[in-house]
Amino acid sequence: MRLARAARSGGPASGSPPLRRLATALVAALGLVAALAGCGNGSAAAGPAGPLRIGAIPDQDPEVLQRLHGTVADSLSEELGIDVEYVPVTDYAAAVSLFRTGDLDLVWFGGLTGVQARLQTPGSVPIAQRDIDQEFHSVFVVNAATGLAPSDDLRPLAGLRFTYGSETSTSGRLMPAWFLAEQGVDPEGFPGGPGFAGSHDATLALVASGSYEAGVLNEQVYEAREAAGEIDPAVVRYARTPAYSDYHWLLGPDAVERWGEDLPERLTAYFTGLSSDDPRDAAVLDLFGAGAFIPTEAANYRQIEEIGRDLGLVN
Repeated sequence: MRLARAARSGGPASGSPPLRRLATALVAALGLVAALAGCGNGSAAAGPAGPLRIGAIPDQDPEVLQRLHGTVADSLSEELGIDVEYVPVTDYAAAVSLFRTGDLDLVWFGGLTGVQARLQTPGSVPIAQRDIDQEFHSVFVVNAATGLAPSDDLRPLAGLRFTYGSETSTSGRLMPAWFLAEQGVDPEGFPGGPGFAGSHDATLALVASGSYEAGVLNEQVYEAREAAGEIDPAVVRYARTPAYSDYHWLLGPDAVERWGEDLPERLTAYFTGLSSDDPRDAAVLDLFGAGAFIPTEAANYRQIEEIGRDLGLVN
C-alpha cells in the first residue's frame, strides 16, 4: 500500500546515440591532432595522468556492483575515448572520502552521500540521475511472524526490533527516518535501538531470518529481488514512502582539471544520450533499472540536505 506521494517536476531528456558518438569521435580526433601538433613542435605531449576512476556507494552485493559499474566503465571508455576504471569501495563513508581526496573522479552516490560529497568537495558537479530518481521510494518490510498486514500507518513499527541499511543511506535510513518522525515514531527509539545492516540486501536477509522484526530498504532493490524470486516468504512488504530525489552521478573538480572543462558536458551527454533502442546502451540502462538518464542539479537535493542537517548527518 502507498503513503501519500510528493510530486517532482521534470522528465526524461531525449538523446541521439549516433550523433553523440559522432561528437565524441570528433572530440577525440581533435585531441589527437593537437597532440601530434605538439610533438611536431618539439614539445612534450603528455596526456592526463591515469584513468578516469569511477566508483559507487556499496549499497548492494559486490558482485552486482562489479557487473554494473564494470559495464559502465567499458561503455564510457568506448564513448569518450579515454581510459575508465571502476574502483570498488568498502562503505559509504569511504566513497565520500575518496571522492574528496580525488582518488575517485566520478561516483554514483545516493542523495545523502551526494550532498555530503558535494559540500566537502568544492567545485564538484552533479552530472545525471535516472528517470526513476526524480520520484524514488523506500519500502518498509516486516517479518510475517509479526502478523502485520500492509498499511499506510507506520506507528505499529515503533515497538518492533528494527534495522535500517547503511547509516548514511538515503533510501535505507535518511528518508525513512524522516517519514517515521512525520508520523510520530521516534526513528531512534526502537527496542534496543535501531540496527544498521550495511546494505539493502543485508536488510532483507536480517528481516527474513527474524534477527530484526522490521526494516526499510530501497524500493528498486526490493522489486529487483522480487522479480528474481529472491524475496524470502517470511518478508512482508508493509508500506511505501512518499517520493524524493535520490541517486546521481557526481564529478570531482580534479577530473575536470585533468580532462578539460568540457568533461561535465561530455559526461552528461553520454548518460542522457543512452537509448534503449541501442543494444549496448540498453545493457547499461537495464543494469541501472532505468528507462533513461536525465540532467540534474544540486537544487534537486535541497530537501535531502535540509533533512540531513536536521538529523545531524550533514554539517
